[in-house]
Amino acid sequence: MNALMLLLIFAAFGLTMWAQFKVKGNFKKWSKEMAGSGMTGRDVARRILDENGLRDIPVEPVRGKLTDHYDPMSRVVRLSEPVYYENSIAAVSVAAHECGHAIQHKEAYGFLVLRHRMFPVSNFASGIAPLMLLGGLLMKMSGLLLLGIVLFAAAVAFQVVTLPVEFNASSRAKQILVKDGFINNMEERGVNKVLNAAALTYVASTLYAILELLHFVLLFLNDD
Repeated sequence: MNALMLLLIFAAFGLTMWAQFKVKGNFKKWSKEMAGSGMTGRDVARRILDENGLRDIPVEPVRGKLTDHYDPMSRVVRLSEPVYYENSIAAVSVAAHECGHAIQHKEAYGFLVLRHRMFPVSNFASGIAPLMLLGGLLMKMSGLLLLGIVLFAAAVAFQVVTLPVEFNASSRAKQILVKDGFINNMEERGVNKVLNAAALTYVASTLYAILELLHFVLLFLNDD
């Protein structure tokens, strides 16, 4: 059973690596395809926010690639420089996705609210859980191992809740881009490729985390 679990974990890890490669590849490919609207990621983000009553939320550039995010604490959309300044299909796709999170925040989207409430616990748990798990295994202390499992489960639950948040933001982005004419029918395929690849990374990493958690649970049960 443990051998099968380890095999599944390695397979999930491989899927995670492949998903990350896929998202980078799709972003690079569709960064070379310019959107017919001629609007940059910053332009698209600004217009989406304004049209959804979020004029007070700034759009700022941030260094790096694929570092785009919506900061709910500061209430700001931050776009990586290739997204902020360029008018590619990849840029408008990512910009619209991050605006989707801002709209979720405004509407108090249930899973986003839950995710925000879980964050402090998850942040603490993800930092200390590995130490507890390692200590419990090395010192053969079942109590310490169980505590590590509980903390790790909290971190995994956060990842699970993140999935509908990301899927919903991408769904909103696709609808807005088409409805408001930011992309044409020919460009819709590129948007789907970029956003679906990004979603796959969340699915793969969550699957990997769940299998890891199950593996630790089996180790704990077998130890008893």
